[in-house]
Amino acid sequence: MQPKYKRILLKLSGEVLKGTSTACHDDTVLSDVANRLTALVKQGVQVGVVLGGGNIFRGLTGAQNGTNRVLGDTMGMLATIINALAVQNALERIGTVATVMTAQQMPQIAPPFNARQAQVLLEQGHVVIFAGGTGNPFFSTDSGAALRAAEIEADALLKATKVDGIYTADPKKDPTATRYATLTYEEALAKRLNVMDAAAFALCRDNNISTIVFDFENPEALTSVVCGDTTLGTVVTV
Repeated sequence: MQPKYKRILLKLSGEVLKGTSTACHDDTVLSDVANRLTALVKQGVQVGVVLGGGNIFRGLTGAQNGTNRVLGDTMGMLATIINALAVQNALERIGTVATVMTAQQMPQIAPPFNARQAQVLLEQGHVVIFAGGTGNPFFSTDSGAALRAAEIEADALLKATKVDGIYTADPKKDPTATRYATLTYEEALAKRLNVMDAAAFALCRDNNISTIVFDFENPEALTSVVCGDTTLGTVVTV
């Protein structure tokens, strides 16, 4: 199968990196993620990645427990940088070139985000990992991923979840729920399908970027959806 999308932005939750480990990261999971990303690069796909930080710290949860929201979101953004460095290291261990770019000024650790430089690196075959969210509090990592997807002119935003697409209701709670094969952004917003926040959906809609929601626990799904298989997820388009 040939890739349908030349340049993608993969949004991956921090919890995925934890696996079943009691630590923040599971080495087996990190290796698996690195191998899947490398397989795409070898197919000629340009791969950008945004990672959540929920395996270390989640700003919204911290705020609910009494942490100042701005401070909590800053801590959460720093957690995404730790995750980005972990994935970068896993990629480099198998010989795949990877670059981390951060929304915060941390020159000793990684260069700051620059959209044009990111595009150049992607064209050169780097996996580019965008860390630190947007650099601002009150924005979800979904919104950060949509923003980066627009800035690097990605063809598609791939949101990796534990469910094989968007359903009419929560399939874990409602056995009658059915999966959408395709949706428009207007339908997703009108139906209040909360798989991504409204700001992320609107950013993708306004920049004509397809969003694909799929099950990352299926080891074949990432490559298949990049090649245009609509049976393993839900495709949201303008």
